[in-house]
Amino acid sequence: MADPKGFLKHGREVAERRPVAERIGDWQEVYPGGPGKALLPIIATQASRCMDCGIPFCHQGCPLGNLIPEWNDLVYRGDWEGAAERLHATNNFPEFTGRLCPAPCETACVLGINQDPVTIKNVEVSIIDRAWAAGHVRPQPPEWLSGKAVAVIGSGPAGLAAAQQLTRAGHTVAVYERADAIGGLLRYGIPEFKMEKAEVDQRLGQMRREGTVFRTGVDVGVDLTGETLRDRYDAVVLAIGSTLPRDLDVPGRELAGIHQAMEYLPQANRVARGESVEDQIVATGKHVVIIGGGDTGADCLGTATRQGARSVTQLEIMPEPPVDRPAGQPWPTYPMIFRVSSAHEENGDRVYAASTKEFLGDADGNVRALKLVEVTFADGRLAEVPGTEREILADLVLFAMGFVGPQREGLVEQLGVELDGRGNIVRDAAYETTVPGVFVAGDAGRGQSLIVWAIAEGRSAAAAVDEYLTGSTALPAPIRPTDRPLVV
Repeated sequence: MADPKGFLKHGREVAERRPVAERIGDWQEVYPGGPGKALLPIIATQASRCMDCGIPFCHQGCPLGNLIPEWNDLVYRGDWEGAAERLHATNNFPEFTGRLCPAPCETACVLGINQDPVTIKNVEVSIIDRAWAAGHVRPQPPEWLSGKAVAVIGSGPAGLAAAQQLTRAGHTVAVYERADAIGGLLRYGIPEFKMEKAEVDQRLGQMRREGTVFRTGVDVGVDLTGETLRDRYDAVVLAIGSTLPRDLDVPGRELAGIHQAMEYLPQANRVARGESVEDQIVATGKHVVIIGGGDTGADCLGTATRQGARSVTQLEIMPEPPVDRPAGQPWPTYPMIFRVSSAHEENGDRVYAASTKEFLGDADGNVRALKLVEVTFADGRLAEVPGTEREILADLVLFAMGFVGPQREGLVEQLGVELDGRGNIVRDAAYETTVPGVFVAGDAGRGQSLIVWAIAEGRSAAAAVDEYLTGSTALPAPIRPTDRPLVV
C-alpha cells in the first residue's frame, strides 16, 4: 500500500473535459489530449486513495477481475511499465474500457461505502495511454503454432478479445467482419468524441503483428456458408453481437424521418472520419427526439448536437432515478442513479416517465411531431396518467431502445445452433453451443450488455476453445456464462 493515509488526505478528482463551446465544434474526444493525458497532473494522488483492501471488492465488481489495487500502487510509485503489465494481465483492451465502460468497479470500491470511490477508470486509461506513448505495448506472437485454425465471426470487443487470446495460444485465427473495416460497434457505433478510432487502429496493428488475420467485407452466412466455415476451421467462435433493434409499434411508425440509432450513428461516424455517405441522416436544423435514455441515446444526443440540431429531447419510459444510491441497491451493487454524460452536459432535455403514443406527420409523409403521455409504475405495471398527453416537435426521431438478440437469418440458421427464450444463442458452461465445435461469446449469447462483459466473455471463450482443441489450456477464464453483474 503506497500511502496508508492517501484516502484520508485526498478527495476524488476526475479528468476535466474541454469546454462545451469548444468540443461541440469538432469530433475529437471530449478530454484535452485524451482522457489519459487530462488526468496526469493529479494521477499520483488519485492512485494513492486506493486502500489496498483486505478483500478488494473492485475485483468482484469488474467482470475482468482487474488487479486494481496492484496497478494503483505501481502508478503511485511511478512504475508505469509495471502498471501496464498488470493491467494487461486481465484486460486485452484497457484503452477501450477506460473510455467506454461505466465502471462497475467504482461502485464496488470499498472506499465508496462512505466516501467518493477511487477514480479507477481514469487511472486505468492513464496507464494505457502512457504505455502506448512510451512504446510499452508490444506484440506478443506465439512461440509455436498448434496447427489448429479458428474462425471468429464478428470484430467487436468479444471477437477481438477471443482472437487475440487464441492467436497468442498458437492457433491460426481469422476474424471475419461484414463491414468494410474491423471494430464492430467500437468503430461504427461509438462516436469519435467518446473514443477516437485511432485507439482501435493501433490495437489492430498489434494484433496483426501477432499473427491474427482479418477479413473484412465478408458477410458470413451469405458470402461464406456455415457449412463451408465448419469444414474449413477446427473451431468457430460466434461473436456476432445482439444486432436486432427493439422497435416501437405505434401509429405513424411508417412516417419518413423515423430511424433506428444504428442507422444514424454509423453514418455520422463515417462522415466524422472523412468519408462521404449518400443520403446521410442528419440532425442539422431539426427538432430531434431520441427514444431511449441509455448510452446509445446519449451517443445520438452528442452526435445531433455536433450536427447542429435545432433542439434535442431524450425520452425515457422509466421514472427519473435518484441522485444518491437507493436503499434497495446497497454497496457493492451497481446502482440505478441519475448520471450525466458528456453529451448531457452539452445540450438537450431529458424527459422521464414518458411513453410514446403516436407519431404525427405532415402532408408529405414526414414526421412533424410526437404525442407522448406521462406514465407511472405500480406493482410492476405501467399505467398512463390521465390528462397528460401532449405533443412535442419532431423532425427526426431516433430509436435507442436496445437490442433483442442476434440476427437469425443466414449464419445462425445455417449452423443450426439453438436459441433460448430471449432469442440469444444457447451455450454451456464452456461457451459451446448446441453444435460441437461452435462457441459463442459476448452479446450474441449473453444478451445486450457492457463492453467489459464482452471482453471478459471473449477471453473466457478463448480458453474454452483452446481446451477443446488441445485438451488443456493456460489461458485465463475470468467469468462463466451464468455470471451476472451485481445489479438490482
